[in-house]
Amino acid sequence: MAEPWATFGIDLHLKPTGPGLRRGLTDALREAIRTGRLAPGTRLPSSRALAADLGIARNTVADAYADLVAEGRLTARQGSGTRVAEHPVPQRPARPAAPRRTPGRLPYDLLPGSPDLASFPRTEWLKATRRALTAAPNEALGYGDPRGRPELRAALAEYLARVRGVRAAPERLVVCSGFAEGLRLIAEVLHARGGRTLAVEPYGLDVHWDLVERTGLRTTPLPYDDLGTRTDTLTDEDAVLLNPAHQFPLGGALRPERRAAVIDWANRTGGFVLEDDYDGEFRYDRQPVGALQDLHPDRVIYLGTASKALAPGLRLGWMMVPPALLPGVLDHGGGRSVSLVEQLTLAEFLTSGAYDRHVRSARLRYRRRRDALVAALAARAPDVRVTGIAAGLHAVLRLPPGTEQSVVQAATWQGLTVHGLSRYRHPAAEVTTPDALVVGYATPPDHAWSATLEALCRALP
Repeated sequence: MAEPWATFGIDLHLKPTGPGLRRGLTDALREAIRTGRLAPGTRLPSSRALAADLGIARNTVADAYADLVAEGRLTARQGSGTRVAEHPVPQRPARPAAPRRTPGRLPYDLLPGSPDLASFPRTEWLKATRRALTAAPNEALGYGDPRGRPELRAALAEYLARVRGVRAAPERLVVCSGFAEGLRLIAEVLHARGGRTLAVEPYGLDVHWDLVERTGLRTTPLPYDDLGTRTDTLTDEDAVLLNPAHQFPLGGALRPERRAAVIDWANRTGGFVLEDDYDGEFRYDRQPVGALQDLHPDRVIYLGTASKALAPGLRLGWMMVPPALLPGVLDHGGGRSVSLVEQLTLAEFLTSGAYDRHVRSARLRYRRRRDALVAALAARAPDVRVTGIAAGLHAVLRLPPGTEQSVVQAATWQGLTVHGLSRYRHPAAEVTTPDALVVGYATPPDHAWSATLEALCRALP
């Protein structure tokens, strides 16, 4: 049976030096106090606990404490224990101030890709965490399945089938730390299988293209016309990355005949389709567009994330992986990078209905913001046409020819962080990019939305 004192007190790292245990311990404590490593008010372990830790006699520790109390370096009071006495602590020389850096974002943030973080459901999330941890078996705290916790995979499979039309099987779901992590895993597996080329849409995020190319694959942009991305031009590429439900950043959905064309290509060539369903829950003026994965689950890798519905900082994403790629994905890491607590909490959030309630509330809030944006532009900037607003969390503002760069500069002067459409064009894309702004209307908190709109309108021609 363990000694009762073993569960009390604090840990203290000391190396007694010099002749004699008592003098060595006293000198070590004195030096720790002098240099500030033991700050004023710090409670020291009991003499019994410290003696046991150091493997010396209790009387030796008690005598060392008594010496330092006599010197005024320690205080000893009944019921308060032995503490470091108040004394001036030497200050380290201050480092020269670093040059002031300009922050990356200005007061009004209109970059797409993030929800309103102030609306994160903290109270409900905390309740879900408590329920999930209370119900979790002990084995859940181990290393676990590389695909992720079975509770979350089962909850996601039900949700994705019900809401996005995914042909979902929990055993083929892999939890990952966001879309970028899932994309990296799939790209690494494709490259390991001998893949060389990933076709991409001509507009998207350079961080994704760069990530793919670091795995050894080459990205090649597809053509684009008035109807959207052309998938009928796919030939000998190994895979293609698409946003079928809501193209980023232009905002349209992939047309039915082009959905059919990409599935036909995958059937003929054995290629794979990476479906990035980054904000599929948010639609306003149209029926939801079902997942492309439903048309060919053995050739389409479905990738989703909680970044838009909840918060990117949670680092929660998922993939529905075809059987041919699943072993390779698990060999490359699978879902071990995601916190067990966050996985269990999201599972509870989904099964309790809290996720659905939050999404419905957020959808209504973002629709009101979008409507306010459209109304403000109609009144203040009638020459600006708003597109891509039937779904998602951003809009594209079409500008008069030749004005994009000057408007972006004017927005900066107004304290706005916003990008032009040209910022999202693939460097090898053979397309003529119209002048436009990509405006993320979900990012500002509610209290700042009116001021953000006002600043935007002042920057527009």
